[in-house]
Amino acid sequence: MKNHFHLAIETLEPTLGEGMHWLQGTLAVRFNRFRSESGHLFQGRYKAMPVEDSEALARVVDYIHLNPVRAKVIPPEQLLGYRWSSLRSLLKGPRPACLSAELWLMARGGWADDAKGVAGYAEYLMALAKDEAEWDRAGLVGLAKGWVIGTAEWRRALAKGHATLRLESGMAAQERRELREAAWEGALEEKLRGIGRQESDLVTKPRKQAWKLDLAGALRDECGASIAWLARRLHLGQPTTVRSYLHVWKQAKK
Repeated sequence: MKNHFHLAIETLEPTLGEGMHWLQGTLAVRFNRFRSESGHLFQGRYKAMPVEDSEALARVVDYIHLNPVRAKVIPPEQLLGYRWSSLRSLLKGPRPACLSAELWLMARGGWADDAKGVAGYAEYLMALAKDEAEWDRAGLVGLAKGWVIGTAEWRRALAKGHATLRLESGMAAQERRELREAAWEGALEEKLRGIGRQESDLVTKPRKQAWKLDLAGALRDECGASIAWLARRLHLGQPTTVRSYLHVWKQAKK
């Protein structure tokens, strides 16, 4: 891309940080040497998003390959020959030993990682490149936003596992908020099951019901759920009202 790059990487060992340090450091040195410049090349830390499985990986690969078209760097007709893309290496070679396509080709269209399979993927991708309306349905719009790529259930489970850990210091505020909210969603789902309630019960009136206040108080105390989130998800009214509710609820519990 013009000012950044995307990579889909599988690491056999937890060495992503070391690898990215080497990659960006080496690229910066060579870039500055080539242009007779000095100083930082990259702005801030790289962004790393865990990917759930081969299905999610297939979407990531589609997103990366289509990015030059989505960003209007090239027209769709030039996609297969775009110089700065792994797609060209897959189609025409030479292919680096690290460039593996087996998992996502099988997940995307049941294709094998051979000439016929790659040709089938290229045909699919070209049709997608020419149909912008299809990008949203394919889950390619806004894919790089957030903190993970996968199903809602997996995000909640992952967030629950991270709930007791210190959040990554390099994570953007939006990503930290999404991580926390995913953990709160998982806790809400679990507690609703525990009390025999459904999601649809949250919208029943009156808004102020004892079981909902118990639920809000538990989510607040145990998970640190924000007042604004509780007000929205539990349909309890304005945040200021919920804060008042919880104050009275705590006094009653004491």
